[in-house]
Order: sequence, then structure tokens, then C-alpha cells
Amino acid sequence: MNDKIYENMQKHGTDLGFYATKDQDAIYLKPYNPDIRTPFFRDIDKIIYSLSYVRYMDKTQVFTVVENDHIQKRMVHVQYVSKIARTIGRALRLNEDLIEAAALGHDLGHTPYGHEGEKVLDKISRELGEGNFLHNINSVRNIMFVENYGKGNNVSLQVLDSIMCHNGEMVSNEYHPKKKSQEDFLNEYFNSYQDKEVAKYLRPMTLEGCVVRISDIIAYLGRDIEDGIRVGLLTYDDIPKEIKEVLGTTNSEIVNTIICDIIENSIDVPYIKMSDEVFNAVKALKNFNYEYIYYKCLDKKQRDYIEFKFRCVVSSFMKDLVNHNTNSIIYTSYLDHMSDEYKENSNARIVIDYVSGMTDEYFNEQFDKLNIKIVE
Repeated sequence: MNDKIYENMQKHGTDLGFYATKDQDAIYLKPYNPDIRTPFFRDIDKIIYSLSYVRYMDKTQVFTVVENDHIQKRMVHVQYVSKIARTIGRALRLNEDLIEAAALGHDLGHTPYGHEGEKVLDKISRELGEGNFLHNINSVRNIMFVENYGKGNNVSLQVLDSIMCHNGEMVSNEYHPKKKSQEDFLNEYFNSYQDKEVAKYLRPMTLEGCVVRISDIIAYLGRDIEDGIRVGLLTYDDIPKEIKEVLGTTNSEIVNTIICDIIENSIDVPYIKMSDEVFNAVKALKNFNYEYIYYKCLDKKQRDYIEFKFRCVVSSFMKDLVNHNTNSIIYTSYLDHMSDEYKENSNARIVIDYVSGMTDEYFNEQFDKLNIKIVE
């Protein structure tokens, strides 16, 4: 490789801030052959060329039973998170490659039917003895153990940790990174299957991970309002005046306000912070979204039907594995292509991996093939 070309590629890390994660500090769980790319830049490639990443395009976000081409899907959401996080990261002179890899990979483990599917698969997973199902933990599993035909992709510990700790459901006014070893990370990952309290309080090991975590919240708050308006659940007039006075009304205003506030309060300090005024408004807006959008986007009948479909599909595939029905699509489309090591997983874990990775449309196709008659 021409020395000048290599030098150009390495320049990325020469102007990072004091608290940024340096490229040379990247930690990998497996050895790899270095090339022209810097480590976290390489991680981006591992993620965007993964099969899980491709399936983002047909995974729904909040509105899972709505036909509207302007309602965001998971692919759009992760791109919003990436752009918001890189904006903050660039202003704070953090490692944008680490941020982009984590942002683009943070939802790789999400289920069909979004968070509703996650709730159902969590119930089923615990009933089958496989512990908790949490999409952030499953995103890490996808990368480490499922991708690359069951051999996993070798992605840095810092990116894996940022993905594991991204959960945007918990909002704070300050995000402080937590120093971790490789052993600490693995303990948190495996313990999250058994203890939701561990999973609930995960903290990223890098400042970049903290940025991705808050960016997940910024990305969905205003955009979900826009989608809610498109489907007729609410109007801008429903947003409380005290929230609009602080954050603005439109998605553009909300995103801009929060980003600028974070940058102003996080320059040259080892944490990510919002002002009290903006933090309280963000918390209030999140509560507003739950009341007007997340609790109303599906009614009880729809939620029950989604659970019914998941149980039918999971049960069918479990029977196919127990009976060694090698003509089943779980063999022909999935298991036949996986490594011998992957095939040593329990039947339940294999089914959960397969079903959780499905797009909404593919999942619906598998249910429809069962030809179950629904009695009203």
C-alpha cells in the first residue's frame, strides 16, 4: 500500500478531543488482519454489509399496521440517529467513526412489529427458558454470534458496548461513561438475559456511546409526532405550550434545540449534558408521546393478534426442529446455511434468532403459510 494513501486514511484520528476514544484504543474480542481502514471505520463496513442491516428497510418502527409510505421504518430511524450523533460528535471532537458504527448498528436486533414484537418475544423467550429478550442485547448477539452465517462479525468492544447500552427509553440530563474491561462488558451482556435490572442501568464505556444513547431519543421524539399527525392521532396543537416554548413545535425545531443545547453544555467535559430546562422539556415530551402516540398506535385487539401470530410462528418452528422437518423454511432458508458451531444452540434460541431477525412482511408470510382460521 502506498504510504501516502495509508497516511491519508489515518488522518481521521489526528484532531480528536481529549475525551474522545482514539482509534489505537480499539479493542477486539478476536484477532484480525489490519488494512488501510482505521478500526472503527472498519466496524462501520462490518455493520452496513451485514444481512441484519439490509433487513432494516422492511422493519417497522412505531406504526406497525399502517400503510403509508411516509411513515418512517427502522432504516430511516438509524440514519437519523447516526446523523444527529455525528453532528454532536463533530462539534465535541469525538470519534465520528465509532459513533457512526454504533448508531447504524444499534437496532440490528429489533424484531418485526417494533417494540410490540419485542414485548411478545420477551414473554416467549422467558417461557422457553432462554431468559429476557431485549432488542439492544439481541443487537449485540446478532453481531457476535448470528451474522456471517453463525460465525459472527469481529466488531470492536467499544462499538458493541455502545450498541448494548443505547437504550433510548431512559432519559437523563447527564450521561457519564463507565470504564469497563472486556470481562465487564461480557458480564453485563450475559447477565442481561437473566436480570432486567442489569439491562435497565447499562452505561456506555465511551463518551461516543453516551452521544449515541441521547441521539436515539432525539431522533424519535419529534419524528414520531410527525408520523402521529400523518395517521391522525394528534395535531401540533395538542403539544403542551410549555414544551413548545422550550423545544419548538416541528421535528426540525426539536432536533435543533436539543442538539445545540447538548453541544453548549458538553464542550471539553467528560460527560454529555442537557440544560435543566431542555432536559425537563424532553422528559415531558417523551411522556406526552407515550400518552398520545405509543399507547394509542395499537389497540388491545391488535396487540393480542400480534402476540397470537408470534406464538403460532414460534410454535410451528419449534415443532419443525423437534421433528427434524428439514423441508421447513427454518432449515432451507436459515439453519442449513449456518456454521456447525451455531447449530449447537438450543432449538428455542435458534427459533428466537430466526424470528427476531425477520422483517414484518416476511414474518407475516410465515404466519399466513400456517393457514390458521381466525374465529371472531
